[in-house]
Amino acid sequence: MEFDQISNRVIGCAIDVHKSLDPGLLESAYEKCLSFELTNAGISHDVQQELPVEYKGMKLDCGYRTDIIIENELVIELKTVDKILPIHEAQLLTYMKLSGIRAGLLINFNVCKLKDGIKRFVL
Repeated sequence: MEFDQISNRVIGCAIDVHKSLDPGLLESAYEKCLSFELTNAGISHDVQQELPVEYKGMKLDCGYRTDIIIENELVIELKTVDKILPIHEAQLLTYMKLSGIRAGLLINFNVCKLKDGIKRFVL
């Protein structure tokens, strides 16, 4: 599936979650609900997948985990913050680089309209 098709389906699921829950919950609640929606939509995904750091040819478990990976093609980083900061974008870009996945979505559920909390990235 191509990036836009996958990301549009994921965004649709995220909008459903946001409409039902509104802002104000913990990131973990949105993650569980989004995973439920993705499963119902038939979208293959992994939640809290370990992400080793490769350093000088060695893969090291440094405790990093991606929020959600869709079909090994899209990294989803979820936030519940007042404002997306450059460090949040850098985090997603780093996870994309470490995973070898070229596309990502940064989704902040702590907004009135979810469309204002979504940023797409492609390496």
